[in-house]
Amino acid sequence: MAGNAQNAKPRPQKTKKRSRRPDFLALGGIDVFFLLLVIAILTIGLVMLFSASYTYAFYNKKGDSTYFFKRQLIFAVVGVICMLLISKLRYDYLKILAVPGLIVSWGLLVIVLILPASFGEFHRWINLGFFTFQPSEIAKLAIILFCAYEMDRNHKKIVGKSINRSKFADGVKELSGGHIVVYNSFLQLLFYALVITVTAGLVYLENHLSGTILILAIGVIMMYLGEIKRHWFVLIAVIAAVAIIIFVLNPQLLEKYAGARITAWLDKSYDPKGARWQTNNSLYAIGSGGLFGTGLGNSKQKHLYVSEPQNDFIFAIVCEELGFIRAVGIILLYVLLVWRGVVIGLKAKDRFGAMLAMGIVFQVGLQTALNIGVVTDTLPNTGISLPFFSYGGTSLMMLLVEMGIVLSVSRYSRVEK
Repeated sequence: MAGNAQNAKPRPQKTKKRSRRPDFLALGGIDVFFLLLVIAILTIGLVMLFSASYTYAFYNKKGDSTYFFKRQLIFAVVGVICMLLISKLRYDYLKILAVPGLIVSWGLLVIVLILPASFGEFHRWINLGFFTFQPSEIAKLAIILFCAYEMDRNHKKIVGKSINRSKFADGVKELSGGHIVVYNSFLQLLFYALVITVTAGLVYLENHLSGTILILAIGVIMMYLGEIKRHWFVLIAVIAAVAIIIFVLNPQLLEKYAGARITAWLDKSYDPKGARWQTNNSLYAIGSGGLFGTGLGNSKQKHLYVSEPQNDFIFAIVCEELGFIRAVGIILLYVLLVWRGVVIGLKAKDRFGAMLAMGIVFQVGLQTALNIGVVTDTLPNTGISLPFFSYGGTSLMMLLVEMGIVLSVSRYSRVEK
């Protein structure tokens, strides 16, 4: 028995097969602080949306006070799921969507112009019956993605490294791999400026001035992150300053809607029951809130004074109900979100990821600043939503998709290279 035991061949041990992670999945853990900031802002936004909208919904949605809140909550839940799923994917796979995404966004912006005006004179939404979406929201992400991809791919040409500087070669274009490769930094600037201007121009034709400004500003930020020669930004600043002065002094040069809004901003007595109505009541709401607010749900201005308080002017209701101190606290959350996104971008494993993360959070920060500027009458009322607060399914979904992309970048920044 003992001999048989000694002569017995040892049984080969079964080795556990390690499951191989699919290539399209990201490694590492997400930036928890950034995620918590997103959830915090989103939660406060949903609470304030319900508070701001229930009176308007009761009178305009057949007595259903929770109409806007229920719909926004559905988009929020779906958006958070999408955010978490996207955070698990490798963000560099988005490169294949850069050019097609821009072309699709242009197509949608053209389609919305062909369709009948969805609200008054505005061509901003495409109605699919069960769902309405705003192509300009898609265009914002498309511009960020396209610029991040192309500027990363052409970085050496942008900064002027390893380039033949002969007179013949200077300024030459060549078609390579289906993409435009430009050997001169000025032509690089023109190429990206053309793409950004075409996108902004299509948005402007929708009677969407704030969206136009936002697209242009995002484009300039992306060119800065892409290290376009700094002296060209002096030229951009001069052109922008001259354009602003011309249009402010001569608002009639703009299309009728935008011109009237600028006139109302300059002349505080202009059309108090029309173009100035929202702004005036917004200022009343902010002043009524004082330091500590009237209390959640106790706004008076939302009772059909601030028209559609769940949209662009929701921050006025925030100030009225929560007060100046808590409103500043909410602004601080946005500042922290932008700061953390920049940190994620600086730690990214490549330039593409860095430009994606920083471009997205700068877009959120810029849109927030523009909205607060409009609500406080610091800027003309051009119609711009407050991220995570204002009612709008397309806007909220796109924001949460963008947050998922930033979280995906953060996974790679937490993995040792």
